[in-house]
Amino acid sequence: MSSHTAQTQLTFIGKLIIEGELHCDTGLHIGAGKGQLEIGGADNPVVKDAFGRPYIPGSSLRGRLRSLLEQSSGMAIPSELVYLSKRKGQEVRIHQSDRPDDVICLLFGRNPGRIERVSGEALESSVATPARLTVYDAPLVPESITVQMRENLDDELTEVKSENAIDRITSQANPRTLERVPAGARFHIRMVLDILCEEDRELLPRLAEGLRLLEDDTLGGGGSRGSGRVHFSGLKMVWRGKEFYSSGAAETELLAGADVPGLQSLANEAGLAGKLA
Repeated sequence: MSSHTAQTQLTFIGKLIIEGELHCDTGLHIGAGKGQLEIGGADNPVVKDAFGRPYIPGSSLRGRLRSLLEQSSGMAIPSELVYLSKRKGQEVRIHQSDRPDDVICLLFGRNPGRIERVSGEALESSVATPARLTVYDAPLVPESITVQMRENLDDELTEVKSENAIDRITSQANPRTLERVPAGARFHIRMVLDILCEEDRELLPRLAEGLRLLEDDTLGGGGSRGSGRVHFSGLKMVWRGKEFYSSGAAETELLAGADVPGLQSLANEAGLAGKLA
């Protein structure tokens, strides 16, 4: 939880810009859905941009960070979860509350209205909270797919992983293929954390916590079967205060060439608040 209260007044103080690279330690699969299935192609293709290059949707990275922070904060329990969708077989449950000090809702935003809880009475909330965290689509760094890698790939930029599910009674095989971005690929990430009040400075350590959790978890599909292990490097963080936008004042570089532990160390520094002035 944070020190935000119902009386906290929102104004614009500035933005923290975080950029760096996401490295694939194993193959990465973020699916495009069946709509792009091609004859002779993989059963489960990866999402690609208009130029046919795989990328990581900002919604996928942001959603994974949210899920991990919900779990680590003890919010992934029925009494703290609400339904976004109750369609049978496609249920979507996320955390949401009307507490003013709820870090998850502060980082990722919340909408007012009536929402059905997974357990307990429906949530009737008149509280609207702007999301502080923006996560952009992460494009592929083209040179990270080397000539040597291309010689061994099934496609120009991706590989196809074959899997087989075996029936325990009949031993009948059910083969499937999974398109993946290969291990060694890198993506450029960019996140923006809005600071709208003094209390928002407490949100950066939570974001760093989410990134660190992700490095020991997985991103995308097939994580329990070996896909989706990633890590971050070359992290750069700059502070752009209100005057940067209103009068062209210089930005302040707070971090360069760091890893996630380095970002987390800075985020927890007692003197960081003074730098965001």
